[in-house]
Amino acid sequence: MTAKLIQRQLTRRQILGMAALQTAATLGFTRVGLQSARADEPAAVESAPAIVVGSGYGASVAALRLGQAGIRTLVLEMGRLWNTAGSDGKVFCNTANPDQRSMWFRTRTEAPLATFLWLDVVNKDISLYPGVLDRVRFSDMSVFVGRGVGGGSLVNGSMAVTPLQSYFAEQFPTVDTAEMYGTYFPRARAMLGVSTIDPAWFESTEWYRFSRVSRKHAQNTGLKTTFVPSVYDFGYMQREAAGTATKSALGQEVIYGNNFGKKSLDKTYLASALGTGNVTIHTLEKVTGISRASDGTWVLSAERIDYSGAVVETKQYGCTYLFLGGGSLGTSELLLRSRQSGTLPALDASVGAGWGPNGNTMLGRANHLWDTVGANQSTMPVMGIDDWANADNPVFAEIAPLPTGLEHWVSLYLAITKNPQRARFSYGSGGLSLDWSAAQSAVSSGMAKKLFDRINSANSTIYRYDLFGTPSRVFADDFTYHPLGGCVLGKATDNYGRVKGYSRLYVTDGSLVPGNIGVNPFVTITALAERTMARVLVEDTAP
Repeated sequence: MTAKLIQRQLTRRQILGMAALQTAATLGFTRVGLQSARADEPAAVESAPAIVVGSGYGASVAALRLGQAGIRTLVLEMGRLWNTAGSDGKVFCNTANPDQRSMWFRTRTEAPLATFLWLDVVNKDISLYPGVLDRVRFSDMSVFVGRGVGGGSLVNGSMAVTPLQSYFAEQFPTVDTAEMYGTYFPRARAMLGVSTIDPAWFESTEWYRFSRVSRKHAQNTGLKTTFVPSVYDFGYMQREAAGTATKSALGQEVIYGNNFGKKSLDKTYLASALGTGNVTIHTLEKVTGISRASDGTWVLSAERIDYSGAVVETKQYGCTYLFLGGGSLGTSELLLRSRQSGTLPALDASVGAGWGPNGNTMLGRANHLWDTVGANQSTMPVMGIDDWANADNPVFAEIAPLPTGLEHWVSLYLAITKNPQRARFSYGSGGLSLDWSAAQSAVSSGMAKKLFDRINSANSTIYRYDLFGTPSRVFADDFTYHPLGGCVLGKATDNYGRVKGYSRLYVTDGSLVPGNIGVNPFVTITALAERTMARVLVEDTAP
């Protein structure tokens, strides 16, 4: 895509913001922003009227809307700015050849698939580095999260799905669903750049044969499939297929970042936020504590790290308005740690509760020799099997790619089930803990099994047993890409994300969602944050 074409598709503020990001990357800054914010500000801003912790979906919404309101805002992000090419000329590495850029301070990658044909050929040894993907492990559950400016938008599969309105209403009974679906979901989709694949191209391209095969098997079972929206640029993808653009989705790039094509937050909300001239981003800084000063302002403790992970500076920040957008894990940990240390004793007892993995479980099926899924596969899912209306066993199953460059006859799925099980975070001397159990995960696997037993029966196919490390293991239910809950809307907060017990303290991320939303959650998180900011800017920040 030419620079002129890109600029025609972006607002002036996004162009200015992206220029700021590029300048910071070129010069190696850990502070990113436009210099027009305050001419009399010292270079190292240690306080601001508003601080946003994190730079994922909800945090990015907060940063943009605060900046547009003319409120100087500081964004503190524990990951790095991903805008500098490595020795191979690319910012991100692909799944086939991962290097230090892949994982957050690991010496070996930890991809969802552990093996292939029971061989340990998926994961690779790497050097310690603040890579883009982290796998946070608890006793019976691990959580994949993005690390960097843009958070999870850097490492997800771009599936921008709006939940079924009736299920949203079930999960959020105190939220005006008509307002959400009439105002805030459309606003979120427009800002994120959501689109759908051209159906004609989908039917003809080799890159989605794997999806068409799974669709056929679903139809043979009497099941419905549906296209799912995405924030990947499908026009760019078609040029990838034609050989006129550098391959990204068609070049095995996804869980360790996409070099091209994906409309991640650094290209949408965050670029626009920086373009206001009122927003600055500090990178490689982790907030470790929150307290309140005697005058009612907020005081944050933070640690700045270098690329080896060493703490090189401890810092303090002050602000009037504090927005927590560190994700389900990050926000829950920060609040619980602050309560445990005695700096936030008035937090509601429900903080830490209501957590769930969005019913996630992964599985693979073995197809017949004549049902080839294709050696070439796009990494961006665009279709799902929708059996959510089945009252006895609601499941939405993403048809996932397995791009190896070879024909393998595997159909892979990430199933989202309506698992009612919930867990609670706690914080102690060993850090953050989660009391999720294997028995709770088994509920998700059992629901997925009911659906895929039907598909296997109708198509005379079987499960794959060689993908998840243990010879007899079919369902990978011990990890999630969709961590939700811990600071549930209307329980730990009021109906707009204001933390109970404290004024001018807000939550804008996935910790507000009570454990399950039935689809990929980032559009819901974004829309809820838009709703929060619309209310807060009117009621809480007016002079």
